[in-house]
Amino acid sequence: MTDEQTVRIALAGGGAFGAKHAAALKRIEGVEVVAVVSSTLESAERFAAEQGVGRGVATLDEVLAMDDVDAVILATPTQMHAAQTIACLEAGKHVQVEIPLADSLADAEACLEAQQRTGLVAMVGHTRRFNPSHQWVKRRIEAGEYGIQQMDVQTYFFRRKNLNALGRPRSWTDHLLWHHAAHTVDLFAYQTGSPIVQANAIQGPIHPELGIAMDMSIQLRAENGAICTLSLSFNNDGPLGTFFRYIGDTGTYIARYDDLFTGKDEPIDVSGVAVSMDGIELQDREFVAAIREGREPNSSLAQVLPCYRTLAALEAQLTAAATA
Repeated sequence: MTDEQTVRIALAGGGAFGAKHAAALKRIEGVEVVAVVSSTLESAERFAAEQGVGRGVATLDEVLAMDDVDAVILATPTQMHAAQTIACLEAGKHVQVEIPLADSLADAEACLEAQQRTGLVAMVGHTRRFNPSHQWVKRRIEAGEYGIQQMDVQTYFFRRKNLNALGRPRSWTDHLLWHHAAHTVDLFAYQTGSPIVQANAIQGPIHPELGIAMDMSIQLRAENGAICTLSLSFNNDGPLGTFFRYIGDTGTYIARYDDLFTGKDEPIDVSGVAVSMDGIELQDREFVAAIREGREPNSSLAQVLPCYRTLAALEAQLTAAATA
């Protein structure tokens, strides 16, 4: 594919993150959203009309049979990610799948095998790699101006009912380990440039209706000695989201999504880091660029697989503790 060709993308998932991708893709030159899939044909058609993109279709299988679709972005429930990623690759479509790639190591490895077999572009929405705030820190590290000693991370939501980010009922159940911890586990190794060599986890009680732990604590150590402390909760009735404190040898920084502050909460201008201040848009730009240039994208399946190995090891710890 040449740089001049339009990249024709289908979007699977008409929820909160599907809307974020639809908005981001409109800002990328030479990209057309040609089709949208949602839970029903009616909701897909409504989403397409609301977002002003493509046309609503009933199933992903229909999308994969379309000759005018080059790539698919999956913003579907976690439990569908692995099978849909493999289906896209086997249908000859480049694919970007929202985090997490899978909710088991075996499924994540099967996705990587399909990517390696087909040679297509496949990446995972590990958005923290793309947020301008984290990119700013990464550049200081790569320039030799900063070294991480500890990352202190809080991932807090209030989800005692099964609702999505828009407050609407979910058809699936979210997970602190396989979804939300994946962001930080991957980012810690990515920012330190050092593999994770030690990982510990404990969790709180299992919710009687949702069937998941609502609170979790994770400790990580990188080979270079840096450590990470991660607290996660679905019980937090307060500021929501994920907040990263970088404690380093030449400064302390606090990243709140795309925004960055000093340890004393003074804002840092990161507007010059990239062409956009929207991490989702920057993630989608990388996907499109990798397709056009025929190269491996940042956050490729191969690059993020170590994260899923760590998550699997943590899950094994938690399971062993629960049955002890």
